[in-house]
Amino acid sequence: MVVQGFTVDLNKPLVFQVGHLGDAYEEWVHQPIVSKDGPRFFANGFMEFLTLTPWWAIPSIWVPVVCWFASTSVNMGLPIPALAATMLVGICIWTFMEYTLHRFVFHIKPSGYWSNTFHYLIHGCHHKHPMDGMRLVFPPAATAILLVPIWNLVKLLAPLMYSSALLAGGLLGYVMYDCTHYYLHHGKPLTGVSHHLKRFHMDHHFKIQDKGFGITSAFWDRVFGTLPPTKTSKKSS
Repeated sequence: MVVQGFTVDLNKPLVFQVGHLGDAYEEWVHQPIVSKDGPRFFANGFMEFLTLTPWWAIPSIWVPVVCWFASTSVNMGLPIPALAATMLVGICIWTFMEYTLHRFVFHIKPSGYWSNTFHYLIHGCHHKHPMDGMRLVFPPAATAILLVPIWNLVKLLAPLMYSSALLAGGLLGYVMYDCTHYYLHHGKPLTGVSHHLKRFHMDHHFKIQDKGFGITSAFWDRVFGTLPPTKTSKKSS
């Protein structure tokens, strides 16, 4: 299904075009178009609607779910200090998931029509149109689908009293991730941690795509040696 010398028409829905790029897809997707006006994905209006999510929908939908899981643990007898500690563990687990998903799933090297298409849907679109504000966060419908097997897995690994708190923490970590990701693209932090995270993330987009996989924290990038080099290290190398 790969068309030799294929050129993507940006004025038409993109999803079913990008697969035709074949081996040229990887180079094409990492040539960003910096515009707040996002492309159209699908000709079908309902499918297109499912790809568009404002950032505020994430905390609005999922923070109440976090509170429900946390209150479930408390109602089952988990003390508040233990709840806080367990949720913190859940947040830490999420940061590791965030890193591994970004590095090993979102940045998988696709080949062929359908793998190109799938990669574009889950992450390639974000590298091609990094300022598309309506596709910077994960669609809630997809999150809900993924939450079912994750919840079943967590229940197998820990008693229900603790598993509810763990999932509450992990889900809160996800909310923090999506909101932070949006802010790093559209906010203008001048100093502090957020400034450094924005610089690392912008380097990931525009300079070194195989470095800087953490969003809410650079901790795992430091652990695994994938932190983008600083200006000082670049000059000394």
